[in-house]
Amino acid sequence: MNVFEGHLDGKDCSIGIVVSKFNEIITNRLLVGAEETLQQLGAVAEQIHLVRVPGAFELPLAAKALVTSQQVDAVICLGAVIRGETAHFEFISEHASRGIGNVSLETGIPVIFGVLTTNTVEQAMERSGTSERNKGADAARTAIEMISLLKQLQKANVRQPGFLR
Repeated sequence: MNVFEGHLDGKDCSIGIVVSKFNEIITNRLLVGAEETLQQLGAVAEQIHLVRVPGAFELPLAAKALVTSQQVDAVICLGAVIRGETAHFEFISEHASRGIGNVSLETGIPVIFGVLTTNTVEQAMERSGTSERNKGADAARTAIEMISLLKQLQKANVRQPGFLR
């Protein structure tokens, strides 16, 4: 049996980060967690491309633009959608999650969902803290691991139609 598993080695990885400016206090904390983790895993600042978008709704389009530029091995999408008194939360959360997933499936490039969808600001602050609970840091680890995994599959000549450049 051939077993493939990604590793947490960020050397030679080019990463795009798309971060929402809406709920910026929270998304900046996610960004710090992602950047620190990428650096800890060996990624260099010159290979990290940061794109800021107005809100979570715009994350999928910017992620697709980064992927189609062929300058990144993965994209991390960071945002925070906090439930309010209207159905707006559901519309934005659904669009962001589906759009981010679609970009990844359509292109074969990992596009990582680092969008908080919480009921309260307090929950969002907790999930974006500097501790091991920072979801930006989790998203960075996932990106590095998926890049490694896809490189292994490509090297082993394991292909799926439309995937793996």
